[in-house]
Amino acid sequence: MSILCGIPLLECVYCLACARWAWKRCLHTAGHDSETWGVATADEFEPVPRLCRYILAVYEEDLRNPQWEPPGGYGINPDWVKLKRTYNDTQGRAPPYLLYLDHDHSDIVLAVRGLNLAKECDYKLLLDNKLGKRKIDGGYVHNGLLKAAGWVLDSECGVLKELVEKYPSYSLTFAGHSLGSGVAAMLALVVVLNSGKLGNVERKRVRCFAIAPARCMSLNLAVRYADVINSVVLQDDFLPRTATPLEDIFTSLFCLPCLLCLRCMRDTCTSEDQMIKDPRRLYAPGRLYHIVERKPFRMGRFPPVVRTAVPVDGRFEHIVLSCNATSDHAIIWIEKEATRALSLMLENDGIMEIPEKQKMERQETLAREHGEEHKAALQRAVTLAVPHAHFPSQYGTFDEHVDEGEEEDDDEEEDSHGSSSSGHSSSDKSPAIRWNELIERLCEKDGSSRHAVLKRSRTTV
Repeated sequence: MSILCGIPLLECVYCLACARWAWKRCLHTAGHDSETWGVATADEFEPVPRLCRYILAVYEEDLRNPQWEPPGGYGINPDWVKLKRTYNDTQGRAPPYLLYLDHDHSDIVLAVRGLNLAKECDYKLLLDNKLGKRKIDGGYVHNGLLKAAGWVLDSECGVLKELVEKYPSYSLTFAGHSLGSGVAAMLALVVVLNSGKLGNVERKRVRCFAIAPARCMSLNLAVRYADVINSVVLQDDFLPRTATPLEDIFTSLFCLPCLLCLRCMRDTCTSEDQMIKDPRRLYAPGRLYHIVERKPFRMGRFPPVVRTAVPVDGRFEHIVLSCNATSDHAIIWIEKEATRALSLMLENDGIMEIPEKQKMERQETLAREHGEEHKAALQRAVTLAVPHAHFPSQYGTFDEHVDEGEEEDDDEEEDSHGSSSSGHSSSDKSPAIRWNELIERLCEKDGSSRHAVLKRSRTTV
């Protein structure tokens, strides 16, 4: 009898718990994710709208006669487009992309388009992964995206190497949206680890902008490569927030709201400490830029504000229950709001006409501040005991000690490629450097987990 009397009490407790959960989730807005971050400057955010337009240009069949260009055009000179690959060219091994030599901004840009819902090959690329399947440089990455990056480098290594050597003052930028953002992040990571295979390009010349990024690397890698990789998120975008494996998201595409709701409930019941301690959990890569343009309990869009940081904890860990969670993932909206945000920055800062000397000083100051913030993030990752996180004394990226066996293997690889021709082009039948083979050759079997583990580079910068 006493047990039966306790049932109504349990029901009340259960209902109160559900009401509390619903109240917290409904009140959680995207602005809460970045409310403690600093405000981005025009100098650091300037490439984002431009790169969004370059990514949109990949969708065009003929850049000389564009059909879907945004207001103001793509900002591309068709004569400077070095190559443009379609699905027929990539044969489903990578999303379409273009290589653009941007003389106006001293930049070599490789832009990768996002997921095509009508292409089965894009789904196959996403499905080629399981948590913990591929370990690289002390962290886990998405296997399918890494293989796609290797294929792109296999195909275009000769052209990229030629441009990098011909224009030593130009930066090498990888940019992508959604699915393409993961490929771009893997391209940057692999090139940094094997810079000698691409004309000894310096780390500071390589950068990546992942627009609406997929979660493609573990937390220690996401923080460690924050000086190279930048992720841009618009307000409530669902993809950077859900830790559900990409293969589960897109195989359940037609029930996506249900999947997001279930994931939201699960994440609410999981402590952040447990999330951080999971070495296989993937995150949005690098430094984060969050575009906030809506406020809670208010209608319409407000002037966008861009906040930035290299967070370790609180890294877009909670899905926002919003009707804009999927629309904020669209590259068209991101380009539009990024352009508005940059215009406001330039207007507020009054730097439309800035002396060249002063501009260089500001860039140096910004680079120094980002370096200090990056080191602080690495230190916090060690403090929070993030798996495989470490804080090297010199730069904060690579281990200082390498096994002698690894050094010998690396020397053998360098010797084997020493006679390779630098004039390799993407059309060669027998390319001098096979990046996917290089990745596999650098991999060794982890006896305990039986997963591929990429040896850490001994490169220092």
